[in-house]
Amino acid sequence: MFQPTHLERMLSNIMKEHSQRMNQRRDELEYKRKVAINATNEFTSLMMDHLNVGVAQAYLNQKKLDSEAKQLAAHSQQLLRQSEQWANLLDGFHKILKEIGDVDNWARTIEADMKTVSSALEYAYNVDKQECIQQTSRESPSTL
Repeated sequence: MFQPTHLERMLSNIMKEHSQRMNQRRDELEYKRKVAINATNEFTSLMMDHLNVGVAQAYLNQKKLDSEAKQLAAHSQQLLRQSEQWANLLDGFHKILKEIGDVDNWARTIEADMKTVSSALEYAYNVDKQECIQQTSRESPSTL
C-alpha cells in the first residue's frame, strides 16, 4: 500500500491544525456573537426600561394635569355661579334701596302736602275765627 511520505504527513498535520484552528475560531466567533447578542438584548432592555420610565412619568404628569384642569374648570364654574348669585343679590339690594328711596320721597311729598293742608286748615280756622269774632263784635253792640 501507499505509505505517506514525510511531506504528506506534514501536509496532513497542517490541514488538521488548520481545521482545528478554524473550528476554534468558529467557536470563538460563535461565543462572541452570543455575547454580543446578549449585550445588545440587555442594552435594549435597559434602554426600553429607561424610556418607559420617562414615558410613564410623562403619562402620570399628563393625567395629573388633566385632573387639575377638570378641577379648575369645576371651580371656575362654581365661582361663576357664585358671582352670578352675588350680582343678583346686589341687583335686588339696589332695587330695594331704590324703592326705599321712592318710599322716602313719597313720604316727604305726603308730609309736605300734609303741612300744606294743615297750614290751609289752620289759616281757614283762623280766618273763620276772626270772622266769628268780628261778627260777634258787630252783633254785640247793636243788641246791647
